[in-house]
Amino acid sequence: MGLFDRLFGGKAAASAAEANAPKKPDNTVFLEPEASSSLGNVSFMKRSNTIRHTFPGTLDSPGNKEMVAEVASMEARLERKSEGLGGSTSKDESLSLNDGVPKPVKKTFAQQLSKAELDQRMKGSAVGVNVPGGPAAIKQAKDQQASDQAQPAITQQPGGKPGDINPFKAMAKELRS
Repeated sequence: MGLFDRLFGGKAAASAAEANAPKKPDNTVFLEPEASSSLGNVSFMKRSNTIRHTFPGTLDSPGNKEMVAEVASMEARLERKSEGLGGSTSKDESLSLNDGVPKPVKKTFAQQLSKAELDQRMKGSAVGVNVPGGPAAIKQAKDQQASDQAQPAITQQPGGKPGDINPFKAMAKELRS
């Protein structure tokens, strides 16, 4: 058999060879899909489970919250969900035009303290907790401030405009001479 015999005359020769060949007995066995798989206990995996989630309440919605769901391998069904959990909406809520607009922030400003009020608040036990050196360093700083107030303050000579380099020029002239 050549190349051309297979291309042009191969169909007739193949059908004749099939007709002369003895037929083999069919020994195929078909299993049920659950029996043929190697997944393990399929009935155990197909059973449904009840899952219960509990959540703590919030400031807006106090009390414990609960969500109960029935879950199977192919489906999930929510049985019960407490009011106040995310995603649950109550039917009595009305639609408002300001739902997407945030509430204005309440502005608070620090109040001026008098020297007496400041001293009273500084007497607390928490003063100086996070200061390096602790209370001893605070006492030393107070003593230093008291001694600084007794000494006269050194005044600087009036400079020129901000960013003026004349003081640096004068310093350079002093270094040259």
